[in-house]
Amino acid sequence: MQNSICSRKYKFLSFAVFLIYNCSIAQDLEPRAYANLPIGVNAIVGTYGYMKGDVVSEPTLPIEDFVISSNNFGLGYMRTFGLADKLARIQVAIPYVIMDGKATVSGQKITGNRTGFGDMRIRLGINLLGSPALVPKDFAQYQQKTIFGVSLVTSVPTGIYYPDKRINIGTNRWGFKPEVGISKRFKHVYAELYSGIWFYTNNDEFLVDKDLQQEPVLSFQGHACYFFKNQMWVGINVNWFSGGKTVVDDLPAGSVINSSRIGATFSMPISKMQSIKLQLNTGTFKSIGLNYDSISLGYQYVFF
Repeated sequence: MQNSICSRKYKFLSFAVFLIYNCSIAQDLEPRAYANLPIGVNAIVGTYGYMKGDVVSEPTLPIEDFVISSNNFGLGYMRTFGLADKLARIQVAIPYVIMDGKATVSGQKITGNRTGFGDMRIRLGINLLGSPALVPKDFAQYQQKTIFGVSLVTSVPTGIYYPDKRINIGTNRWGFKPEVGISKRFKHVYAELYSGIWFYTNNDEFLVDKDLQQEPVLSFQGHACYFFKNQMWVGINVNWFSGGKTVVDDLPAGSVINSSRIGATFSMPISKMQSIKLQLNTGTFKSIGLNYDSISLGYQYVFF
């Protein structure tokens, strides 16, 4: 009987943590994904972020005071190029996570931690309208108007994952998000709106031998950035996610996600080719998953 109770507790815990990382990975809040740039640009980005929040679990689960905190390190690379005379770009990002969690399950306190690489992200995008492929010399004379672009974001299951463990950083499945975006540059203001849908493959090693399936997740993002004369800029960011009902071995195991976040971004150049970026965001509402606050600092180096 005691073993059955413990097993059930850990299943609850592991499923809630899986939802946390599934939700946090999906909930992008990044401005200027379709910004106009010259071709031949390379950018290397290093980031550090801290995240802490309370988990909103299923009301029927015996889980209380579930708190997660993590230190997140990231390394990314971007390159722009011409494709059918349009501006295209590829971006790759690899996270490294140090995570700690604690919860009270059926009156007993449980703690855990995980350290390792998360799932790699690859974004391939092209601006179909309003953003021709221009070399830096011609780009300097170009006046941007409205841009319409499309992209495909792929989540690659490179993250650390132990089938026999209850808490994991990696998700052990692929994710694909086709997305469309529109942006417009005014005199000092840059406005954007993106919409995409995450599709996931199954995780057939969930709790060792179970099969986890998740329905698609619909996402929206909106951004408004104000640019100063020295290329310093500030932005307000907001998103909304819905969907993602989860099934384990054909049995319902998770409610539909319905959540939104709001954040702010500050970017400042420190030289012609270098800049730093500070980001903060917080949840506005959350139906299930991690309702967290986060802060991150990034360094970017650009070269041709």
